[in-house]
Amino acid sequence: MNIPEPGKGQQRIVILGIGFAGLKLARRLAKNRRFQLVIIDKNNYHQFQPLLYQVATAGLEPSSISFPVRKIFQNNKNVFIRIAEIQEADTVNKTVYTSVGKCKYDKLIIALGSSTNYYGNKQLEENCIGLKTVSEALYLRNTLLRNYEKAVVAESEREYEAALNIVIVGGGPTGVELAGAIAEMRNRILPKEYSEIDFSRMNIFLTEAVDRLLPAMSPYSSRKAGKYLKKMGVSILLNTMVKAYEGQTVTTDREEINSLCVIWAAGMKAVILKGIPDKCKGKNNRILVNEFNEVKDLEDIYAIGDIALATTKKYPDGHPQLAPVANQQANNLAGNLLRGLKNKTFKPFSYADNGNMATVGRSRAVVELPFIKFGGLLAWLTWLLVHLMSMVGVRNRLFIFINWLYYYLTYNLSLRLIIKPGK
Repeated sequence: MNIPEPGKGQQRIVILGIGFAGLKLARRLAKNRRFQLVIIDKNNYHQFQPLLYQVATAGLEPSSISFPVRKIFQNNKNVFIRIAEIQEADTVNKTVYTSVGKCKYDKLIIALGSSTNYYGNKQLEENCIGLKTVSEALYLRNTLLRNYEKAVVAESEREYEAALNIVIVGGGPTGVELAGAIAEMRNRILPKEYSEIDFSRMNIFLTEAVDRLLPAMSPYSSRKAGKYLKKMGVSILLNTMVKAYEGQTVTTDREEINSLCVIWAAGMKAVILKGIPDKCKGKNNRILVNEFNEVKDLEDIYAIGDIALATTKKYPDGHPQLAPVANQQANNLAGNLLRGLKNKTFKPFSYADNGNMATVGRSRAVVELPFIKFGGLLAWLTWLLVHLMSMVGVRNRLFIFINWLYYYLTYNLSLRLIIKPGK
């Protein structure tokens, strides 16, 4: 892989993945010259996943929620970045194999995150659209806009209906936020540009397999979110499982829906890293770790973020796969690796749950803090502030704020572009 050998007394730490966990850890360790950091990821940027739905609904440009990794570490001479597909980890010889060569490590940090979980249904995987990457967000944006163009020239009622109907599978935060954003487009923006389309016939279906939305949050937030979405004209289908979708008709255990756009936001699974023994894996391929995020039965290998599974009395199924968990695990591991330089005892990880939140369109959101639950405008402003301050880079924060302010004042966006791939 053509990386200089670590200096005398320097440890080489290889970090796989530059999501929330990988980035937080790398930024903490990069300040210490006794570490040589090698960051390996298939992308040259860090993406802010909570706002992918706004890219998909033409609210933000991809560059607003992405940040070049090399720019973050441009002043850290002990950090080496390689853009590559990660192929395998040889845990015996302490080597990682990638599409651009192999790399030895002293300590390996697995922070590859998660991918969309279709629960083994290949048909759904082939025909539904996920929302875990910038590429998928752009693909979804193109699909939505292309379907409106198809509706304009539709030659039959069935084609017209299919082009307008949208089905979102999964009533968690992603599904709720996406349904709210698409409803805003239908109610406020699209009628201005597609005067030939009767948007009262555009249906947005939000399906959830259990009996309430936002099942990871309180019943209070579930009721609030449901109330907001219904007021915006979203059809909520609870206790509904999607069984099949061949590209034209969605089959649930209750009914069939004619649609050219099905968005899958119903679950996630850990990204698989070849070379990690099956005995080290738990539910949904998550890697089993102890209270220090050390991988079970493997030496000098750690896992953090969505891919890690640590069972505790409070979290018997593992910690929630959320950005705050990833950030806190990365902070704790960084502190432990720094303690290790001084032969100090490691500190166990303990998750501090500071609350959850989800936005449901303009001026509506639900927020749950340890001491209070609330919804409405104040919750929406809280959501805006938290997400704005969580962004990497002042430029990104400024661009996002300007976009949000412009849309709030004008009910208009200028990013509805169908970008077709070239050669």
